[in-house]
Amino acid sequence: MITTSALRARQQAAVASGVGTRAIYASRAENAELWDVEGNRYIDFAAGIAVNNTGHRHPKVMQAVQEQAQRFTHTCFHVAPYEGYVRLAERLNAVVPTGGENRTMLVTTGAEAVENAIKIARAYTRRSGVIAFAGAFHGRTMLGMALTGKVVPYKKNFGPFPAEIYHAPFPNAFMDISVDDAIGALERLFAADVESERIAAFIVEPIQGEGGFNVAPKEFLVRLRDIADQHGIVLIADEVQAGMARTGKMFGFEHAGIKPDIITMAKGLAGGFPLSAVTGKAEIMNAAHTGGLGGTYAGNPLAVAAANAVLDIIEDEGLCARATMVGERMTSRLRALAARQGMHRIGDVRGLGAMVAFELVDDRQTKMAAPELTSRIVAEGEKRGLILLSCGTRANVIRLLAPLTIGEDTLEEGLDILEASIEAAFAASTEEE
Repeated sequence: MITTSALRARQQAAVASGVGTRAIYASRAENAELWDVEGNRYIDFAAGIAVNNTGHRHPKVMQAVQEQAQRFTHTCFHVAPYEGYVRLAERLNAVVPTGGENRTMLVTTGAEAVENAIKIARAYTRRSGVIAFAGAFHGRTMLGMALTGKVVPYKKNFGPFPAEIYHAPFPNAFMDISVDDAIGALERLFAADVESERIAAFIVEPIQGEGGFNVAPKEFLVRLRDIADQHGIVLIADEVQAGMARTGKMFGFEHAGIKPDIITMAKGLAGGFPLSAVTGKAEIMNAAHTGGLGGTYAGNPLAVAAANAVLDIIEDEGLCARATMVGERMTSRLRALAARQGMHRIGDVRGLGAMVAFELVDDRQTKMAAPELTSRIVAEGEKRGLILLSCGTRANVIRLLAPLTIGEDTLEEGLDILEASIEAAFAASTEEE
């Protein structure tokens, strides 16, 4: 029998230490459950970091991939294009709300989607500057890291980064950063650091992922759209984590009622297979010269088949509505827990749809981060059979990303384990004080 300890030793001897992992070595998974190599069962509140919105091994995804594998697995779209890619592009063009005619390109990772969106915006505007936001995460490539507004672990020791990337504050009501504060800082950036005429694009997450599930206020996104229009700046919505029904709508930006120029997608797009997409207004997307976009594995046929199945599942199973229901159950449980005596270290509960998080602090007045308590809750959950993820620039936020297809009983069981894990971690922390 393969054991966790034996695999851990093999990993340490074979895998670069910079690749951080947990000690849960997967053996099999089904919908919202995962079993490790020693037979331990876990309820998955991570979904592969928002990848398995349709659950592990959804039957329709598996069937689509198996059928495609019988035909061909790779040709390179540039060499011998195929109908599945074209069909997926047509469907994404129809569903992405830019307010105009769209075009799509497919690549493999979220970082690739982001980099291509920047390339396209620069080609269209003939400008080079880009503005991202504090707390953002846009990938681990050099440009992705430059855009990312979180140093540890993503940027530390890896510079220098590409030039002409600027950061502005992101609104955060919990940390007393208002929309006016954020917009005012953006205007000061134009006055002090770079003229607006040099900026090709804003890139912004409607809900920051690694930054701590900070929800962009509607007013902020509306004003950002207005500033982009005023200065001829392309507005890129990074929907890599928030997209594909996760927030209760197909895309997180839809909650604000605005229309971005370009949207990047990945994670939940292909049900566990590596695929990403850039979809945007045709005039902008067509600005790049022929041959300037693409990649050898871009739009892999198996992943494309999976993505077409995912779009069917989202519609057929009503996953946007399901995300809203799952999120309401999560937030109601967490807010009831936070209101109990002795639970004052739960500083904030927030999110949209089934993209839910809670922030841990030493007390609600000072809002001093409690990263040790955060890690303890994650560890307690793992001991009890629940996979949790932390995030946040202060490493003090726990995010909940259960598959949208999670069963009722499994959801309740997971929330029970979460509550017990929080209680145990709080008790152990109090004893040490």
